[in-house]
Order: sequence, then structure tokens, then C-alpha cells
Amino acid sequence: MVGTTETRLVVLRGNSASGKSSVAAGVRHRFGRGVALVGQDNLRRIVLRERDRPGAANIGLIDTVARYALDAGYHVVLEGILQADRYGEMLARLRTEHRGPTHAYYLHVPWEETLARHATKPIAHEVGEAQLRDWYRELDLLPDDVETVIGADSTLSRTVDRIMRETGLDTLPARP
Repeated sequence: MVGTTETRLVVLRGNSASGKSSVAAGVRHRFGRGVALVGQDNLRRIVLRERDRPGAANIGLIDTVARYALDAGYHVVLEGILQADRYGEMLARLRTEHRGPTHAYYLHVPWEETLARHATKPIAHEVGEAQLRDWYRELDLLPDDVETVIGADSTLSRTVDRIMRETGLDTLPARP
């Protein structure tokens, strides 16, 4: 078992440019100290400099970092594309073994909006439309209906408010 009955695990998934990183940063900022931000891009691309492929080392690293933070008493916001076929088993184990509440959200943005948002990102000059289309998966949901889908019509502020409320983070004290 991992974490405590008080720790919250929040999983944010979705396609590139769906707003996962912004929402995760917003939840962390709103809560204050005591939320560990576990980002797939940081661990996969920066720490390991690894390509996203089945069975890659980053899957275990993401799991280990999330578990370590939960065991240390931190709430965890785990965010990334985290494709269901590659990361689903790890996420299911983490959800099952977490002692506290776990909430999963899928930020759904249609292809046209994804393309428009991607054009504003710093990596837009490195990742073209063809590669972005390769990555895009329409509603790549985890099995067993464990995710709440949040559409592109939800603003950043409304999405952060909703997650804070639904996870109970809005009622818990931050760390000093």
C-alpha cells in the first residue's frame, strides 16, 4: 500500500496541448506547499531523455516518484499524455494501492483545437503537424470508467476550481 488515507492522488491525462501542465500548476499553486507535481514530460524527456515507447524506463520512474511523494505525505498531481495502452497498468496499480482518494481526469480537446493550441507552444517549431497527429488519440480513456472527462469549453480557472473541489484539496491545509 502507498500513501496515507489523507493523501490525494490526482491523475491528469489528455493529448498534447490539452492543458494538463497548466491545470497541474494551477492546482499546485492554489493548494500551496504539500503538492508534488509529477510530470511525465519532465521525467521522460528531461531526466531520462527517453522516447515514449511501450515498456520504457520512464513508466517505472513515474510510478516510483509518485509513490515516494505519497509515502512522504504529499498529495500528488501526476500529469502527462500517459497513453492508456502504455501507462494503464501502472496507473491502475497505483490507484489500487493508494490508501487515500484517487481522482483521474481526462482533458479532452478536439483535434482542430489541439493543433491551434500546439502552435502557441515553445516546442511547436520542433514538433510538426504530422508528428502531433501521430500522437493524437481521440478519447484515449482508461478502462473501467475511472476518469472524469473535462472538455475544451472548461476554462483553466473553472477546471482548477472543479478539481480542487472534487478532490477535497480545497478543504485541506497546505504544509507550513
